[in-house]
Amino acid sequence: MQLWLCPLLAFLLGSIPFGLFISRSQGIDIRQHGSGNIGATNVLRVMGKKYGIFCLILDALKGFIPTVLAMTLIGFHGKIPALAIKPLLAHAYLFDAADQWKAQSLQVLTGLLSILGHNYSPWVGFKGGKGIATSAGVIIAFAPAAIVVLLAIWLLVFFITRYVSLASIIAAAALPVIVFLGGSAHHVDGDKNKPTLFEAGLWNKPLFIFSVVIAVLAIWKHRANIQRLMAGTENRFHKKTKTDV
Repeated sequence: MQLWLCPLLAFLLGSIPFGLFISRSQGIDIRQHGSGNIGATNVLRVMGKKYGIFCLILDALKGFIPTVLAMTLIGFHGKIPALAIKPLLAHAYLFDAADQWKAQSLQVLTGLLSILGHNYSPWVGFKGGKGIATSAGVIIAFAPAAIVVLLAIWLLVFFITRYVSLASIIAAAALPVIVFLGGSAHHVDGDKNKPTLFEAGLWNKPLFIFSVVIAVLAIWKHRANIQRLMAGTENRFHKKTKTDV
């Protein structure tokens, strides 16, 4: 049952428009302000840091929770994910080790559907955010080290340019490279005397394909921002001064 239930739950959870709910709690329809986007960036820009960070966390959890659940309930013999929910492992469906790609494919499908649920929520006319925070939640579940590198890239680009969109685009483009290099660097069982996961053919190929898909999806969702960046009309974030108050 979990083979179809996990992806379904991921889409439903991902489709919850937290940005819209947060704004409406303050008497605002976020779709009528700023970029009109329901994601955390627009909530931050329109409503302030407190609400923006709250929305960011909730949107990230929409990706993190169903992905961890799928990693717990869909697996393969010989591997227990570090973030697995231990009390639920007894209910896991385990593929043979030779079929690990099937388990990994279903896990990444679950993560992908949580992002698609956010980007194309049926509750708001199949519109939504750009999926950056939800994608981050999924990546935290699959590859916590990768999200640290991506965050460093995002912060570097943002502090240099003050463009949230450009930082998000470059971080998204870097994701497949980081996933590929991760498989090339990690050794089997962590033993440096053994071949890398990439050399042994044990690296997570579905995760790499997933990283390419969500990178393309994230950049596509930023196509209007790309046009504004090229035209020089994209909004920059700037520090508030006394004259802004």
